Amino acid sequence: MELTITTQPAPERYSVSVAGEVDISNANKLRDAIDLALEQPTEEVCLDFEKVAYIDSTGIGVLVGAAHHAAEHGMRFSVVNAQPGVMRVAQLLGVDQEISITPL
Repeated sequence: MELTITTQPAPERYSVSVAGEVDISNANKLRDAIDLALEQPTEEVCLDFEKVAYIDSTGIGVLVGAAHHAAEHGMRFSVVNAQPGVMRVAQLLGVDQEISITPL
C-alpha cells in the first residue's frame, strides 16, 4: 500500500497526517516529511496515524529518531490516533514509554 503524507503547518503545531502502511520500503518518505517538519518554526510536531494500519520496526525507528531530534531542538513530538496494530508494535518494542503515542 502506498504511503500518503499531508501536512498542515502552524506556528504552534505542525501536523503530519499519514495514511497507508509504514515499512522498510517507504520509511525514508516518512523520515523526510518529519525532518522537514522539525526544521520549521513550531512548538510541536504531531503525527496523525489514524489511517496507518501497519508499521514495522524500521518505521518505529523513524519515530524514535524523530522524537529524539525534536527534544534536542526543544520541540514536543507526538503520535496520535494510533490504530491497535500500531500501538501493539510500539508496546512490544517498548517505545510507548519513550515517545508520546496515543491510541485511536
